Amino acid sequence: MKITTGKVVSIEFKIADANGTILDQSEQDNEWTFLTGSGEIPPGLELALEGKAAGEQFKVTLTPENGYGPRDESLVTTISKSDLGDEDTTLAVGDQLEAETDDGWEIVTVVAIGPDSITVDGNHEFAGKTVLFDVTITEVRDATAEELEHGHVHDGECEDEDEEWEEWEEDEDEDEEEKKK
Repeated sequence: MKITTGKVVSIEFKIADANGTILDQSEQDNEWTFLTGSGEIPPGLELALEGKAAGEQFKVTLTPENGYGPRDESLVTTISKSDLGDEDTTLAVGDQLEAETDDGWEIVTVVAIGPDSITVDGNHEFAGKTVLFDVTITEVRDATAEELEHGHVHDGECEDEDEEWEEWEEDEDEDEEEKKK
């Protein structure tokens, strides 16, 4: 089966920088599985996968423009620890958090911790970098109707994940109501 939009694809991979230093790689028996056409992977990787099949291996170089994008310094921000409540007591540089932004929920990385504030970076860790992907395609299958509707791969736990997300949103709404009082 050839890779086209709307397929579920699993890959083993290594990502290296321009000097050949390995930045990330899949772990044994823990492939990266994604739905093509959903925006889950860099556009240059998606383009390189198009038309290939399980068992194929290839390398592709992604520039910031077709990879993880250029660095955007406006995504680096300092926030007051008081805005974090109890969560700030366990934070360390390198930790990742979910933060509500104008574009919805985003992953940010803690880059500095001060006495009263923390600095977080919303850029992807590979933003602004040219990276080399070394890829082995391990599986290609048709997406289910539900996966296509939801825009991501289901691993059998989606209902639980959706319920947990709804509970979390309810808790956030209750917290906002308490703040208004």
